[in-house]
Amino acid sequence: MATQEAQARELTRVLMLEANKKTVLDFYEKALNHRDLDAAARHLGPRYIQHNPVIEDGADGFLRFVQQLKERFPHVRGEIKRIFADSDYVILHVHAKREPGELGTAIVDIFRLEAGKIVEHWDVRQPIPESAVNSNGML
Repeated sequence: MATQEAQARELTRVLMLEANKKTVLDFYEKALNHRDLDAAARHLGPRYIQHNPVIEDGADGFLRFVQQLKERFPHVRGEIKRIFADSDYVILHVHAKREPGELGTAIVDIFRLEAGKIVEHWDVRQPIPESAVNSNGML
């Protein structure tokens, strides 16, 4: 009996991780790649804590930032290279380009979810250089 309960808990955990990844992927694609801010906003919780110092707290602050980004850089696009999930956190490794042909930026986005909704965000950004001392690449 204990083994079945442990298996059921593990299945529940795995399903939650997959659901959280799906939520973040859809949010990211809708907001940043498809310019569908209304659809993206449905994935945000009742409160949204932002740790990026150039983006206001709250869902409205994030949506304003994305709208301004799209106005300044209409070709901006993020390609998700990797996705990880642990507990209530989902991490994206992204190759972002503001304009076609540029080298772009390597970004790590960290999202925290509560009850299936995104409630907190951190990011780390690093420009991709013209050359590197190794051949491993950033992405």
